[in-house]
Amino acid sequence: MSKDYYAVIMAGGIGSRFWPVSRAAFPKQFHDMLGTGQTLLQKTFSRLNTMIPSENIFILTNDRYLDLSLQQLPEITSDQIILEPAMRNTAPCILVAALKIKKRNPNALMLVAPSDHWIEDETAFANDVRQCFDIAKEGDMLVTLGVKPTFPNTGFGYIESDKNDLRDIKKVKQFREKPDYETAKEFLADGNFVWNAGIFIWSVKSITSSFDNYLPIMSQLFSNGNEVYNTSKEKKFIDNEYGNAENISIDYGILEKATNVFVKKASFDWNDLGTWGALHDKLPKDEVENAEVRAVTHLRDANNNMIYTASEKLVVIDGIDDYIVVDTENVLLLFPKKKEQEIKNLLGEVSNKFGKNYT
Repeated sequence: MSKDYYAVIMAGGIGSRFWPVSRAAFPKQFHDMLGTGQTLLQKTFSRLNTMIPSENIFILTNDRYLDLSLQQLPEITSDQIILEPAMRNTAPCILVAALKIKKRNPNALMLVAPSDHWIEDETAFANDVRQCFDIAKEGDMLVTLGVKPTFPNTGFGYIESDKNDLRDIKKVKQFREKPDYETAKEFLADGNFVWNAGIFIWSVKSITSSFDNYLPIMSQLFSNGNEVYNTSKEKKFIDNEYGNAENISIDYGILEKATNVFVKKASFDWNDLGTWGALHDKLPKDEVENAEVRAVTHLRDANNNMIYTASEKLVVIDGIDDYIVVDTENVLLLFPKKKEQEIKNLLGEVSNKFGKNYT
């Protein structure tokens, strides 16, 4: 475990497609979505903690989730939680984290990862990360872990590498936006495309230099706080300046412009757990493809359902196929799984009709 290894866990999202479990006050990363006894945030932290010291792991999240983060991660202190006072996408918060880490350790190597992904083979994940850390240490390289596509998914961005590059970690040719179905099939047929998993590894020197080159206004804005980072004055500075930052992702702001971006195809299984259907795919299922979390079920003529209860509860179903069935304290959701992408819009309808009590 190297003292130069650092990690930044992105934990500020609301996860609206996992409504009614995921809500603004208590989003999915703070829930045990898989029924394992650990929340998604705790699972991500423990996965990284096998190779990165606890004190070197930072959490990027919203102001309102400070207490939740500290409750679920007793291994860290409030100094390791970076609170976003405004929604400005991923580039500003990653830059702030990089500047904080760079001030603490100029030789730091930094991993950025979402808090809510599912990775089964954690040993393979650790091996891949170490390999990326090694190459990021050697030179000025921005490295990302890409996932081999298993079907023509239209919900992910893709990363294209050079077909003729035979190295394990390849030069990125270009990032591609979420494609239509026919284009996604072409990507799979080409064989040199991977899904963009949003997992990045670089040295703090390389990423801050990239901000200098490609987002110089943002770089100057937050570099003005170098004297106060990791001090009691840091929060006031961020609260005052964060809203002035451009609203832009790290992909658009840096990675799609930089010429020193490389990709390693992941050797581990991965799922972004973005929807109830994705959760269904990764859970154990009965002989007719029903998956359940915490529910005690009695099923008749019921197939391919995702059944989730907030606490252990008997659920009796007859004659329902391919549905999402979610029971929480004050919401019961019965929704066709094929329409799961509409849950985000449904949440807006519920909010408009009933207010914030259910959202």
